[in-house]
Amino acid sequence: MAKETKQLEPLYSVTEAARKLGGVSKFTVYAWMARGILERTRVGGRVMVRESSLLKLLEQGNKQEPTANKGGAQ
Repeated sequence: MAKETKQLEPLYSVTEAARKLGGVSKFTVYAWMARGILERTRVGGRVMVRESSLLKLLEQGNKQEPTANKGGAQ
């Protein structure tokens, strides 16, 4: 009986993810992670980004709910 091997999902460094997202800065990628817009994965001490997280962000585009102005002040 042959063993099935599961393909691992590609992981990208923050710099590689920034490049794949159209050349945004790595600081923008970190900001998106802090805001929950982009999911992070830790591998050892490194912060990595799953390919599925990048694709999900690209599919959503700029459809994030605005978080500013929650107090109702206009």
